[in-house]
Formats: sequence, C-alpha cells, structure tokens
Amino acid sequence: MIAIHDLTKKYGDFTAVDCLSLTAQYGEIFGFLGPNGAGKTTTIRIIAGLSLPTAGTVRVDGIDVVEEPVKSKAILGYVPDRPYLYEKLTGRELLHFVADLYRKNWSDCEPRAVELLRYFGLGDWIDARIENLSHGMKQKLVIVSALVHDPAVLVIDEPMVGLDALAQRQVKLLFRRLANEGKCVFLTTHTLSIAEAVCDRIAIINHGRIIAEGTTAELKKESALEDVFLELTYGD
Repeated sequence: MIAIHDLTKKYGDFTAVDCLSLTAQYGEIFGFLGPNGAGKTTTIRIIAGLSLPTAGTVRVDGIDVVEEPVKSKAILGYVPDRPYLYEKLTGRELLHFVADLYRKNWSDCEPRAVELLRYFGLGDWIDARIENLSHGMKQKLVIVSALVHDPAVLVIDEPMVGLDALAQRQVKLLFRRLANEGKCVFLTTHTLSIAEAVCDRIAIINHGRIIAEGTTAELKKESALEDVFLELTYGD
C-alpha cells in the first residue's frame, strides 16, 4: 500500500504539493486526478523515490521512501509520463537489464515477461530493436518493464498516452487483474472516462491540495464525474 501523510514539496517560494495526505490500499486501483500543474507528477516522483519531499512522509508497504529508498524501490514498479528507453537494445535486452537492476534472476522473471509481451501482442517483437517499435508498442513495453520483477505496488503516470483503443482496453483489464491479485495500482490520468471505468477510489488534487476523495459513486452522486472534476477544479 501507499501511505502519504502531510506531504509538502516546495521549489523556492512555489509550493507544488501542500500538506497532502492519502492512502492507496492493496487490492485497489487508486486514481489521482487533477488539472495540469496540480501536483500529480510531483507526488508520483516522490513516491517513486525520484524527488525528496520538503516535509511529510511517504511509505510504500510501510517502508519510508526517504529513509530506506532502495528497499522501497524494490517492491515498486514505476512508469513515468515521459519514459526513456535505450533504443539500441532489443525488448529482451531491456527487460533483462531491468531484472538485473532489481537484482532478480532473469530465469525467474522471463516467464512473466513473455506472458505480458504476448498479452500485448509484442511476443514476436521481443528481439527487435526498440528503435523499430511504434510509439504505442514502446509504451506497452515500458509497462511490461515496470512489471517484470513482479512488484507489489505499481505507480503509473498517464498510462494511456499513445495507446489505441484495443491497447487501452488491455491496460484496463491488466490493472484490474493486478488489483485482484492483491497489488496496489496508483495512477494519474487526464481522461476522466478512464478513471470512472477503472478506478475503485479517486482523489482530486488542485493547487497541491486534495479537494475531493472517495469512490466514483460517491464523487458522482447525481452528476457525471467530469462535471464534478471541472466544478471542483475550475468552479463555474
């Protein structure tokens, strides 16, 4: 699970995240919504151990990401909004490299990697250089690489960018499968229909603060989630 308590991140005089607290449980898909510049990516980068908080704590499975960064990263899979790939490597070489980073034996990771590649229709491309893959194929490969070490927590920033309708459906079903396996899936998205269709609980952030949190049904009530989101973040 992910437990965030009074998280604050400042850049000089600018406060990107302001005393934010939330909890994402195992067995659920938690959606983190907000307009551009709301503080979503800053929060995710702190969870992933790529940025240090100014104040507050973030724990992954009870492990403080600042005090024990290597231990927390070991059980976490992370997909940034703008992933970087070593394009001269093949898909197999990239996944082998990622397994090595997590100090996992490739023989233990390979069956899972192959199964996920086949699920995304990339089985025949595993030995192709990444530079020869389409944008959508690269995005799917990034998701596979984040899961190759079988993390307990998946943190993913804008997962549907560059994916066609079929791939989006595959990703939604994969997230649900992971949650059903007892894993925690924490994602940001600007696509409200995706949040409404996929997420068990949602938090809406604006100007670095949580302004609403609950299940989709609780946030919707008698209005569409899009109306709730726009009203909370932009007013009338």
